[in-house]
Amino acid sequence: MNDTAHTPNDKVYIHELIDIRGHNRAKYMHHMTANWVPVAIAERNQRCFGVWGTVGSTGRWPETVNMWELDGWDGLAANFAHEFSHTSLQDPSLAEWWAQAAEFRRGGFDRILVPAPWTSPIEELIAQGVKGEVFAHEIVTVPPGVAGDYLEALRDVGRPAVEQLGFTLAGAFSTAMWNETECIVIWAIPDWATWAAYEQSQEDERLEEWRDAQRDLDADFLRTLMVEAPLSPLRIGRQPAESDRLPLDQI
Repeated sequence: MNDTAHTPNDKVYIHELIDIRGHNRAKYMHHMTANWVPVAIAERNQRCFGVWGTVGSTGRWPETVNMWELDGWDGLAANFAHEFSHTSLQDPSLAEWWAQAAEFRRGGFDRILVPAPWTSPIEELIAQGVKGEVFAHEIVTVPPGVAGDYLEALRDVGRPAVEQLGFTLAGAFSTAMWNETECIVIWAIPDWATWAAYEQSQEDERLEEWRDAQRDLDADFLRTLMVEAPLSPLRIGRQPAESDRLPLDQI
């Protein structure tokens, strides 16, 4: 990503790890993209940053990773007000949608993420042509108060080093409301061979400065792999639309 004349990213994100029931991941991903995103944009100005399926051999399964982009903290607050202003604590217009979603998922775990200001929101990533056959998802843990330092080191040291090996940084975020102890980093990888080469290059001298920076910050990370849903924005180059909807028996 090119920082030249870059407008600071002032969005806020909802990050979801979703547990899927049985063999329903494809149906759930379609339900989240084609059936939910058009409503979310129209009613909440909430855009899809991405929907991915976790590669089970590298993490929990069956699982999806969903990310939603909102217009800052005010946008997030408006989203919550829209959802939780009802006695049922659920938007009545989505009752049927929720009922269908409950057939596909068991539950999940959410975070609120704040982007590093030098990263790009989804529309910029689409315009830049960022794509990946596979994505790396890193959950980074650091001592309290160090998340911002980690993101600065990622910008100055980590991204240049890793991108030499074929990855593209798609997003870097700190987890809000967690005492600055966690970051989420997402990399787009052009193909499986590039990923395999990267994993075999962990002692490569091109990564040495980045390894040292991570050790200095006492940073630990868990890297898993994920693959985009068929209607994820970076795959199709736009937000999902109502015209993308299909009957369940065709998914």
